[in-house]
Amino acid sequence: MKILINPERKDWPEINKRTVFENEELSAICKEVFHSITKSGDKALLEYTKKYDNVDIEQLIVSDKEIKEASEQVSEKLKEAIKLAKDNIWKFHQQQEFKTVKVETTLGVECWQESRPIEKIGIYIPGGTAPLFSTVLMLAIPAKIAGCREIVLCTPPNKKGQIANEILYVADLCGVSKIIRLGGIQAVAAMTIGTESVPAVNKIFGPGNQYVTAAKQYATTLGVAIDLPAGPSEVLIMADQSSVPEFIASDLLSQAEHGIDSQVILCSTSQTLLKDVNRIVYRQLENLPRKEIASRAIQESKLVCLPNKETCVDFINQYAPEHYILAVSDTDFFLNGLMNAGSVFIGNYTPESAGDYASGTNHTLPTNGFAKAYSGVNLDSFVKKITFQKVTEEGLKNIGPSIELMAEAEGLQAHKNAVSIRLKLLKS
Repeated sequence: MKILINPERKDWPEINKRTVFENEELSAICKEVFHSITKSGDKALLEYTKKYDNVDIEQLIVSDKEIKEASEQVSEKLKEAIKLAKDNIWKFHQQQEFKTVKVETTLGVECWQESRPIEKIGIYIPGGTAPLFSTVLMLAIPAKIAGCREIVLCTPPNKKGQIANEILYVADLCGVSKIIRLGGIQAVAAMTIGTESVPAVNKIFGPGNQYVTAAKQYATTLGVAIDLPAGPSEVLIMADQSSVPEFIASDLLSQAEHGIDSQVILCSTSQTLLKDVNRIVYRQLENLPRKEIASRAIQESKLVCLPNKETCVDFINQYAPEHYILAVSDTDFFLNGLMNAGSVFIGNYTPESAGDYASGTNHTLPTNGFAKAYSGVNLDSFVKKITFQKVTEEGLKNIGPSIELMAEAEGLQAHKNAVSIRLKLLKS
């Protein structure tokens, strides 16, 4: 790990720089895949699955029989753990339901806002080296609470053309409408365009590699919304002498094992702590099954020593971490100064894993510094807010003259007339 002692502020942007993808090349690939699927539908999907996933499949849609058989293969202990996580995620997100409040802004003018679900949503779940069934919980549960009518899930098949048992079990448990064995750019394209087997959706959620991320961004040019811009997963830990180095090392490694491009940073005012954690990281690394992946991420990780707490807060806000762990004695100071983060984990006994799985918060969060402007996925991500207003005769008399003056000042005569005609009738 790279130890940086009191780096100058002018160097912070370079320290905070994330992995950059070759967007032009990815865009060209996306355009080609989207065009092929628009032209050939399911046929193109099967061809791309053979090309990119190295497997021949006959059926894109996972059958009820397959789901039932997969569910029977999941152990009862794991099912109990999943149900606990499901209950906590449901409780937390249910409390986010929007409460309609009507406001009389002027006598006779009533305004309010109501929530309506996005009708059709798509969920992308990566395959790769780890079946992320926890992400199914994080996305399907708020979609069900919001009242989305159709939930389509795409996830790539393995070399046998199968989907992980845990993903199928959780998808069924959470009420997913349709499960498709399909990954990569082609999955995002299918949910954007619609094919014989894959319904077109209004919004696409879920993490993925650089190809999936590029495909989601391309989907927005075709009128389909996405959850948020995404990049490699990341954690920043702020720690002091009250923290436990073994805990910190394990949190850094839990992030590093996601992928070789994971972003891992530890910030402190103590050089001694940084050195202790650095030593323990390499000791813990030896026992990890995903040692090779984690070690490559750790090589690019940073241990940053800054002179005081105030400087640490500035550095953290500039980085805008996806996951922000606070292992400090003066928690209030850092929370009061916090402006930018996806999700915050407070205290020595709150590992990032808690939010990843079972505390109840959502683990689909903004990366790549987007926490400066984006929230993580929440119930609002699955709904639209529609405003309403009702103006009575008295209300129009009260606000009409102001509308006429403002419309005339902007040179919009028809806008003025829409009010003037009504007021003239009321006067007569």
